[in-house]
Amino acid sequence: MKDRRIEIVPPEGVPVSLKVATAGARFGAQTLDILITFGGMFLFLLFVIFTNFLDEGLLVSLFFLLTFFLRVPYYIFSELVWNGRTLGKRIVKIRVISADGGRLTPHQIVARNLMKEVEVFLPATTLLTGNFGNGWTGFAIFVWMCAILLFPLLNKRRLRLGDMIAGTLVVEQPKAFLMPDLAAPKVKTESGFVFDVSHLNIYGRFELQALEGILRERPKTPDARQRVSDVVRTIRRKINYVEPLLPNDHWAFLTDFYRQQRAYLESRQLFGDARENKFHDKSKD
Repeated sequence: MKDRRIEIVPPEGVPVSLKVATAGARFGAQTLDILITFGGMFLFLLFVIFTNFLDEGLLVSLFFLLTFFLRVPYYIFSELVWNGRTLGKRIVKIRVISADGGRLTPHQIVARNLMKEVEVFLPATTLLTGNFGNGWTGFAIFVWMCAILLFPLLNKRRLRLGDMIAGTLVVEQPKAFLMPDLAAPKVKTESGFVFDVSHLNIYGRFELQALEGILRERPKTPDARQRVSDVVRTIRRKINYVEPLLPNDHWAFLTDFYRQQRAYLESRQLFGDARENKFHDKSKD
């Protein structure tokens, strides 16, 4: 796929451009996660063997129990804690997001990872063991297993069946950078908007990067000016900014908000609090 870039429109109405993760990146992340989970299981089994805690007959049963009851919680818990990323995804710099641009919910994470057992691990185990049965039934099972594993390669967004059911996408992790020219000191506007901590504690780096895209160029058309007005209205509602605001001050409002929001996030990062997005605190509940 030559053009992997897609546009997501979050509830705030500001389009965000992201790149769909490549099949190679997803395979690499999955391989790393398998090595991590199976490595942990084998270390535990070695401990059990050396301590003679169980006999040989129960070791096989223990292995299959650990395969499911360690692997599934690992994927679900990791993506819940790290906002759509497992250790493997963090290393290759990809993440899971909600396809509708909203918050990635626990329901979506659980659904996509339970489906992974059916469409990834079960087919892969069956193909490796060659246990298909005989005749046409075995051939049909083989074709079905191959189709499930190859399904992400046959659609533009590289979706698994689990992604389609859960309404999720796997994308490249956007690089967090802030444009220095926007934060550089400039002539103070007559408006001089001031925002307190309660205003600046709502958004994170992700939303700040989206705002950068709007501030790159002043609006020159009615549609562009209306878009700025819509963004201002959304931000004011989100941060509960009740001070009166004239239409001519919308651009100054966004510029001042950007500079103060950026300075606030950078000051918090000095203390180890790197706020990812507006759901930062909710993800810890």
